[in-house]
Amino acid sequence: MIDLNAIRTLADIPGVQARARGDAIAIKFGERETSYASLDMESNCVAHALIASGISPGDRVSVLTKNHDSWFRTFFGSALARACLAPINCRLAAAEIAFILDDARPKILFVGEDLFNCALEAVADLAAPPRLITLYGSHPGFETFDDWLADAPTSPPEDSPQLGDDVLQLYTSGTTGRPKGVVLGNQNYRNFLEMASEIDGFAYNEDETVMIVMPLFHVAGTNVAFSGLAQGGRLLLVREFSASDSIRLMTEENVAHAFLAPAMIQMMLQEPAASDSHYPALRSIAYGASPIAEDVLQRAQATFGCDFVQFYGMTESSGGGSTLSPAAHKLSGKLKSCGQPWPNTEMAILDGEGLPLGDDEIGEIAIRGGIVMKQYWNRAEATAETLANGWLHTGDVGFRDADGFYFVHDRIKDMILSGGENVYPAEVESAIMGCPGVADVAVIGVPDDKWGEAVKALIVPSADLRPDPADVIAWARKRIAAFKVPKSVEIIEALPRNPSGKVLRRELRAPYWEGRDRAVG
Repeated sequence: MIDLNAIRTLADIPGVQARARGDAIAIKFGERETSYASLDMESNCVAHALIASGISPGDRVSVLTKNHDSWFRTFFGSALARACLAPINCRLAAAEIAFILDDARPKILFVGEDLFNCALEAVADLAAPPRLITLYGSHPGFETFDDWLADAPTSPPEDSPQLGDDVLQLYTSGTTGRPKGVVLGNQNYRNFLEMASEIDGFAYNEDETVMIVMPLFHVAGTNVAFSGLAQGGRLLLVREFSASDSIRLMTEENVAHAFLAPAMIQMMLQEPAASDSHYPALRSIAYGASPIAEDVLQRAQATFGCDFVQFYGMTESSGGGSTLSPAAHKLSGKLKSCGQPWPNTEMAILDGEGLPLGDDEIGEIAIRGGIVMKQYWNRAEATAETLANGWLHTGDVGFRDADGFYFVHDRIKDMILSGGENVYPAEVESAIMGCPGVADVAVIGVPDDKWGEAVKALIVPSADLRPDPADVIAWARKRIAAFKVPKSVEIIEALPRNPSGKVLRRELRAPYWEGRDRAVG
């Protein structure tokens, strides 16, 4: 249960829990444990150091790291200083990171030691580079965190955070390949926390262990972490996902709750230890963010023996939207659904004119409520298009049945969901075009037993040169992040297009998905 009278903003969480249960463990990372009292003091120190560094309300601060427990003092410190944290996907290439830094214009960039060189490459050509500070580790090109922190006070700053403050700016790739910063405010998360404790899968008990394997630059990672801490839970933070390690930790650490991307669930089921282990403390596994096959879900239910809950939403809706509850998983015909709307949240199916459709009519899924983002950072046109007429237009097409359950029919945006990461075809196509021998290209997602979907490039060769698939992959790898690079390349004679010239990706996908459901959670 979340004490909403005491926890008004996310910044309040460490202090409230420190006063209530200061000696309890807030975060375990490897062998290191951080109490709520320590998290509170460390967050206050970071806040004062940020203010002393010239950070003002509304300023952006960025962090580039794999999952690490120091992320939390950085986030809560930024929130206490009334700054907005803009975490950066650590899997991006240096050029992609540079674009985000140029867009967000953070005054400070905290970097983990395994990403020092990447960060230096990313800032090399920026007109307004951020101040570089180590998150942990040391490097001659960076200020050390301890030197920067100095003797900062352990008490909270005098200027209290406000509900109107921007608190988190998460970047999501756009269909043009230009990342967009989704601005979420304290008010968004106030609404999120009000609802979270009412939803199966987010309702945790004090001292229960909540395993965090999703990256903290992803809305699923941050939301589960915030929910766990707000309810006095013990976060078990995992640096990088490993199927075998996750199975072991779920048993050894008495994990009660976890959020897993479907690809993670599938990889765990492939481990013999999954069916051989026992999970006495496990109460729920939440999933979402990517497609899941019905048979995989059924095997997971049988293997782990706990409640399963699906979340449907997007970063632009603070990760919320609809939930398929544990009880609904047992209802006939609902397993392929993404559930029913969250409390105090509206969903609708809209036609091309933005008008609501009736039951079983196919249109675009839209979301309305207090969890919907404030805006896209520096993207007024994209904001107006996405938040049209008071609705968040998700870009997903689906329908609602007579019982009020929503079903995702297909993707308007043709986004590929591989291992929990969003990959946009246009971005990959842009990276491939220009490769010698490529006259035309279309990128699709195809079924993959490990990743859920794999990126596949379909290449139309030029008249004078037929490219080697390995050369195409190598060309792309130099230009985009590794998880976006095609796993396979196929040479074809022509791409199917409609009269206006748009590639018909659904036709390209159809042969690969024949006999398989491309469900989306």
